[in-house]
Amino acid sequence: MARRLAIVTSHPIQYYAPLFRRLAGRDALDIHVFYGWKGATKSAYDPGFEDDVEWDISLLDGYDYTFVPNTSSDPGSHHFRGLVNPDLIPEIDSWGPDALLLFGWAYQSHLRALLRFSGDVPIFFRGDSTLLDEQGGLRTALRRLFLRWVYRHVDVALYVGQNNRAYFEAHGLSDQQLAWTPHAVENQRFKDAPVAEREAQQWRRELGIPDEAVVLLFAGKFEPKKAPDTLLDAFLEYENEKAHLALAGSGPMEDKLRRRAEENARVHFLGFQNQSRMPVVYRLGDVFVLPSRGPGETWGLAVNEAMACGRPVVVSERVGCAPDLVEQETGFVVPAEDAGALRQRLDTLVDDDELRRQMGRTAQTRIEDWSIRRAARRIEQTVGDHVSRLSPDGQNGAGKTAGK
Repeated sequence: MARRLAIVTSHPIQYYAPLFRRLAGRDALDIHVFYGWKGATKSAYDPGFEDDVEWDISLLDGYDYTFVPNTSSDPGSHHFRGLVNPDLIPEIDSWGPDALLLFGWAYQSHLRALLRFSGDVPIFFRGDSTLLDEQGGLRTALRRLFLRWVYRHVDVALYVGQNNRAYFEAHGLSDQQLAWTPHAVENQRFKDAPVAEREAQQWRRELGIPDEAVVLLFAGKFEPKKAPDTLLDAFLEYENEKAHLALAGSGPMEDKLRRRAEENARVHFLGFQNQSRMPVVYRLGDVFVLPSRGPGETWGLAVNEAMACGRPVVVSERVGCAPDLVEQETGFVVPAEDAGALRQRLDTLVDDDELRRQMGRTAQTRIEDWSIRRAARRIEQTVGDHVSRLSPDGQNGAGKTAGK
């Protein structure tokens, strides 16, 4: 009998929809996703991009879901009271899960569901928080005490990488309560794109980039957290005419960046690019750069995407995925906000064509271990094993929650 897994998350997200589809296609789990907010399933304003965004890949096909009515006066995922869903607990109760998978706790509805179902069904928790931005002091100590109380209600945390595991350990979860589930993207969509290579080469010519040039690429929101200004500063001090810089995205820093670069013909602004176009965007570049200063760069899934496209990566130490994905064979890690150190590493990759290509090949191989398929399999195994230990007779959660 398939285990019934209720999944609670804020809104449809382009990175999670493929995981939900994969889980729904596996025989051992019967999943239902409960959304607390519709988000950008239709065109919606994204403050990070400072533009209306409508993702051009499917976010809702291939799995069962419910949009639970949200009564918040300011709905959204940007604050605790952005998700107020009085019907969430009754909806989950009615569905009768064997287990609950919660994506984040920092919304009113999510925290209430966590407290309500803890002790009735196993609680699995998915989040990508790290300790990278911790400042110390009384406020941090008090927050850690509060988070230890929150995580006492979690049976198993599905950590996405080393920095995330350290976070859960710091908040009281034991080794037996931690299970690795890789933070992943649809690798094959980025890897198997022969047409994208040709389109990228044509795009380079349209931008006036010579065939022999080495393009350094940034793709993301133009916001302080991502530090595109650090990359631009490093590039503008870089005198090698072989290098070009391409910046894909939009956001609050765009005007400042454009003014800073307006006299340099080797800096190219590509504008916002939607998901279906990203395999072309990454191939336009020869090296992907994510120089984030934080706070809040808990992972950096653009790194996964670039590696799946066979590109070496250069990231700052404040990027959460750095210890898992970026090693000497796949790229470089540099101190945050250090334009000089960044420039030195970029210089190495621009000047050494063979090193750059070898790193790209290794990066593409390395990221195969961080796949949607593996993430789904790890969730299936972890949920199945844990639920079986607690209820070897196979009874589902409907009997355990009814009437409470």
